[in-house]
Amino acid sequence: MYGFVRVAAAVPKVRVANVSFNVKQMLDLWKVAADQNASVLLFPELSLSGYSCSDLFYQERLHRAVERGLFEMVEASTASSTAAIVGMPLWWRGRLYNCAAVVQQGKILGVVPKSYVPEHKEYYEKRWFSSGIDIKGERVELLGCEVEFGVDLLFEGGGFTFGVEVCEDLWTIVPPSSFQALAGATILFNLSASDEIVAKSEYRSSLVSTQSARCMAAYVYASCGVGESTTDVVFGGDSLIAENGTILERGERFLDESQIIFADIDTQRLSTLRVAEGSFADGRVEPFRRVKLFDTPKISQLNRYVDPHPFVPSKRSERSKRCKEIFDIQAAALNKRLGHIGAKKSVIGISGGLDSTLALLAVYRAYESSKKEPQNIVCVTMPGFGTSGRTFNNAKKLCEALGVDFREIEIKDACMEHFRQIGHDPDIHDIVYENVQARERTQILMDIANKEGGIVIGTGDMSEAALGWSTYNGDHMSMYAINIGIPKTLVRYLVEWAAQEYPKIAPVLKDILSTPVSPELLPPSEDEISQRTEELLGPYELHDFFLYHMIKSGARPVKILFLARNAFKTKYSEEEIKKWLTLFLKRFFSQQFKRSCMPDGPKVGTIALSPRGDWRMPSDAEVEEWLKDLEEGN
Repeated sequence: MYGFVRVAAAVPKVRVANVSFNVKQMLDLWKVAADQNASVLLFPELSLSGYSCSDLFYQERLHRAVERGLFEMVEASTASSTAAIVGMPLWWRGRLYNCAAVVQQGKILGVVPKSYVPEHKEYYEKRWFSSGIDIKGERVELLGCEVEFGVDLLFEGGGFTFGVEVCEDLWTIVPPSSFQALAGATILFNLSASDEIVAKSEYRSSLVSTQSARCMAAYVYASCGVGESTTDVVFGGDSLIAENGTILERGERFLDESQIIFADIDTQRLSTLRVAEGSFADGRVEPFRRVKLFDTPKISQLNRYVDPHPFVPSKRSERSKRCKEIFDIQAAALNKRLGHIGAKKSVIGISGGLDSTLALLAVYRAYESSKKEPQNIVCVTMPGFGTSGRTFNNAKKLCEALGVDFREIEIKDACMEHFRQIGHDPDIHDIVYENVQARERTQILMDIANKEGGIVIGTGDMSEAALGWSTYNGDHMSMYAINIGIPKTLVRYLVEWAAQEYPKIAPVLKDILSTPVSPELLPPSEDEISQRTEELLGPYELHDFFLYHMIKSGARPVKILFLARNAFKTKYSEEEIKKWLTLFLKRFFSQQFKRSCMPDGPKVGTIALSPRGDWRMPSDAEVEEWLKDLEEGN
């Protein structure tokens, strides 16, 4: 379903060297995974025997028990399409190997040996096990069948490919999973036996998330639980599932019972990231044998949190940290530009709306950090036909509180003269009526910048650029677009953060935050804003959601619709989401010509629309295939 694959990591209750008991626990978890339509289930390292058997690994009786246990697992898998990765010791050519066996539908599809065998501190595996790092292209006889054996195995089917490594392999400088990913594996599995010491769990989590990010993959990890021997160490049974640097699910440690966690992996997104971002394609591809999986279960319902506001950090503490960082990026960017051209003054059109407020705050912070006088910030409010008393007063209060150079220039007379010159009836409130005002304001700002020896600071944000919600060569144009990397949903949080940082302007900022988003180009009704952008364009939270998944993940429109339904649930109906997604697609394609000549401005997040950087698109590309995808819905 849209490239999503459900995976599971299980930590069974274990008894050391009691294979029969261990098999029963594992089969119970396997059934749970199959009932939940998991494609692949991961068990911990040496899960059939238990990891802490020590010199019992030399005992033939244990190996006979393991072989019998493996047989039970294989037999039980006959009716299940869920593949399982099972840990087991394996004798081969006079040596003992710590291995992972992939089992599905009554067959052992392949066996992968551990490459890096630890021999330090509490680990002394080399006493029993040999490294399998050089085993490639081999086959081993198991349960009367020839089975693919080696570290050069990848398993593929159902639109995804996975690789397997064992415990210590992850902790090395270049883990085997790195080469598996470069060869096409989008999901990486690690059977582990990682003991618990103070703070190790945090490091382990960081290791898993970092490897998933470096490999642009999902990383599924399962470690032995508390049933292992506690002679010298304790195993907590940690389990994690990460995707591209984010921990999606994590089990609870130190449980005296079996547990299993699930996550739905977006393999399509991972494949797109590998092509569109980073230097993945330049990595060296090692030869791998590819083992075909039988058909795996398909999921009909997504079991994954979809963030409705992907540009906004969900944790308040993280949000505050990010807001400060964004302001710092904006301030550094503007200070560099001003220093390079030798300009002291910045000219901003201030309306009392969110975007111009954010631009002013960013400029103010830049001047503050570089110890420039705020009087060098020229803020011009230009009341027009649609300006309300509320926004005008807020603009004035904000500027006065910050101590900037505040100016008021009425544009109605100039616009009326322009209407007369071009023969336009001012009673016709069409696009000409609106754009004349926007261009008049831009002309005033440009001329003041020339007169003052400064630069015009653009106030438009990334969401407006995506939708083309600006007047070409009006508010679309500036000398430095300081907000251009910031989506509308994030603008609000940045202004909220500024209200906390600057208490003296908090009251006016809070009123600005509660003001409806509007270009204020049409006359107000009884001094109330009559033109509300979101009533015309649709909710910005939807458009930002569409933008993120289209650009970041390369997602098809029908998948974006599916994700939006899961993210917003009952807030918007499917019909509403589809309506605004259709509008978004049409405007995104038709308005590229504005983005193709947008002014310079700093990138602050993972997505930007600059034609000189992140997004290069023909201005005359056609949207029909994207609309067809949305209509066909398959």
